[in-house]
Amino acid sequence: MASKRQISVGGVPIGGGAPVVVQTMTKTETANLDATMRQIRTVAEAGADLVRVAVPRVQDAEALRTIVAESPIPVIADIHFNHTLALKALDAVRALHPPEPGNIGGPDKVAEVAARAKELGTPMRIGVNSGSLPKHLHALERENPVEALVGAAVEFVELMERLDFEDFKVSIKSTNVPNTIASNRLLGERIPYPLHLGITEAGTRSGRGR
Repeated sequence: MASKRQISVGGVPIGGGAPVVVQTMTKTETANLDATMRQIRTVAEAGADLVRVAVPRVQDAEALRTIVAESPIPVIADIHFNHTLALKALDAVRALHPPEPGNIGGPDKVAEVAARAKELGTPMRIGVNSGSLPKHLHALERENPVEALVGAAVEFVELMERLDFEDFKVSIKSTNVPNTIASNRLLGERIPYPLHLGITEAGTRSGRGR
C-alpha cells in the first residue's frame, strides 16, 4: 500500500503512490572527485534515480558542491556520528541520510540538523538497523526482533514530529532478510511516511553496501 505522505529529492518523488525509486551508493572516497563522478555517471547510465555518497570527513563535505553540480542525478549525503558534517553537507546536497539519533549525537544535535534541513527544504532519511538499537529495546530484541526494530523506528518518527520536521522517509533494516521484510510490512501499517528499503551489510565481503 502506498504511503500517505510523499517527499521529493531533487525533483524525484518518493512515496505517496510514486513509482519505486532506485538508489545506490558510491564506493569511493568522496573527495576523490574523478573516481566518485565516474561511479555516479556509471550508475546513472544503468538507471539509478538517486545516488548516495559517504561523508565521513571534512574534505568529503567540501567536495559535495562540485559533485552535486556535475551529477546527472540527485546526490544524497550519508552522515554518521558527526552532526557538524551533516550541517556542512546540508548546504550542498539534495537530501541527507543521517542515521538514528544515538549515532549522530543525540536528540539535541538531531534537532539542530532538522532545523537546518527544514530551513533549506532538504528531506532526510531516518531510521534504525539491527546493529544499533537503543539499549532499552535490547530485551525486546531478544524476544521479538521485528517488534524491536519497528518500535525504535516509531520512536524516531515521533522525535522528528516533535521537532516539527516531517519531510523524511524511514529506513528499517536488519542483516536478517526475513526480519527486514516483516519489519517494513509492520512499520508501513504504523506510520504514514515513505519507506526506504535496504539490507544492512548486503553483498559479498568485498562489496558490501547498504
